[in-house]
Amino acid sequence: MKNIIPIVALTLFFSCQNSAQTSKKQDDVINAEPIEVAIKNGKTRAYFASGCFWCVEAIYESVKGVEESISGYSGGHTNNPTYALSNTGKTGHAEAVEIIYDPKVVNFETLVDVYFASQNVTQVNGQGNDRGSQYRSIIFYQNETQKQIILKKKEALAKKLNVKIAAEVYPFQKFWIAEDYHQDYERLHPNNSYIRNVSIPRLNRFKAKFPKAFLKDHAH
Repeated sequence: MKNIIPIVALTLFFSCQNSAQTSKKQDDVINAEPIEVAIKNGKTRAYFASGCFWCVEAIYESVKGVEESISGYSGGHTNNPTYALSNTGKTGHAEAVEIIYDPKVVNFETLVDVYFASQNVTQVNGQGNDRGSQYRSIIFYQNETQKQIILKKKEALAKKLNVKIAAEVYPFQKFWIAEDYHQDYERLHPNNSYIRNVSIPRLNRFKAKFPKAFLKDHAH
């Protein structure tokens, strides 16, 4: 029995040490200088995390000016995250989407409005029954102008609803594209029980309260 206490103490020491190192790495991500993604073929990119990326991907693809929405991972401190690894919560990444859009049709301000209008803005670390840091809400900014847009809209919404808004605000660093089977999941799997019971109702709730002028006519 005399050897148990030192072993337990050593385990706790390394556990606490690893936790502290992880926390520091995450702080480095939050405090980093943002990276601005270059405009390509007249198209701009924006990045958001808001629960399950299957849901968020479909929501943004219903918006005029959005050409494509890609599921992936962002906001963490590890390289090459996978679905399995991000679900542990140890990578720091959240399920995120890359929005490729035409700035002549839709601007960043509207995309932020879409973000807040399509979620439970008070839920911390999740949306609905999807819970965990990998499902937390994050808005990524690429420059100071975007950061101020986000902060002002977040502050105004908090004041209007008299609540604390859960969304975190991170400098954009890197977007890792998720596995192929996650892409366009709602469109390709309309009969999946999660899609029927969670994704589509979430999309429809968003469309019911967002101005129709910003939505694609063919969005379901």
